[in-house]
Amino acid sequence: MYIAAGQFAVTPDWRENARLCVTMMARAAAQGASLLVLPEALLARDDNDPELSVNSAQPLDGGFLQPLLAQSAQDNLTTLLTIHVPSIPGRAVNTLVALRGGEIVATYAKLHLYDAFNIQESRRIDAGKIVPPLIEVEGVRVGLMTCYDLRFPEMALGLALAGAELLALPAAWVKGPLKEHHWATLLAARALDTTCYVAAGECGNRNIGQSRIVDPLGVTVAAAAEGPGLVIAEYDRARLALARQQLPLLRNRRFAPPQLL
Repeated sequence: MYIAAGQFAVTPDWRENARLCVTMMARAAAQGASLLVLPEALLARDDNDPELSVNSAQPLDGGFLQPLLAQSAQDNLTTLLTIHVPSIPGRAVNTLVALRGGEIVATYAKLHLYDAFNIQESRRIDAGKIVPPLIEVEGVRVGLMTCYDLRFPEMALGLALAGAELLALPAAWVKGPLKEHHWATLLAARALDTTCYVAAGECGNRNIGQSRIVDPLGVTVAAAAEGPGLVIAEYDRARLALARQQLPLLRNRRFAPPQLL
């Protein structure tokens, strides 16, 4: 199975962003990918209007997802991304959606909101309350996470203990001092913590890009730079089995499984 991670700079126009998603989906499918991870919060963004992401929120049956669902109906791809979905007036939920066969097959409301580095995501975003589901892609169990979730190892470990073999992480990692270092270190750490593959996918003036696919021994097997792009790597079940044989962390643990809210 092949995994793809795609990144682009989100624009203020949701129609243009939907077009970019459809283009990425078609490219990934044409290159034989079974799973595509797209960025976080890609409905609309404007560096000069930090409120736009929430103000432009759409329901799951809104106009943004319709062309993506139409594309999804034409290929064998499972596509992951997040958009803001309205909750109460003036607030929204950062919602991961999984698309396959022209349908939404899973959703996940982001648990860990980015209240760090002088940003307060919770000011207008409501946190989720339900542990993300595992989905299956060609027999591979995939755990769902979103961006800041990466900094919480108990979440990744909980998904691995539930059976995840791959962790998929739509992200929009904000630039800042040492942030690229944090990103690379945390992706490798979560892969090693869980002996899972990890795939992440936004770039632009505000975010670092640098989508990566990391194998269960912490090796980056595909990576993007700071600009728009699509990277693809093979999910190798034998590599996963080898990692879990050589590094049986999930069996050697001495602490009780983490309790996810």
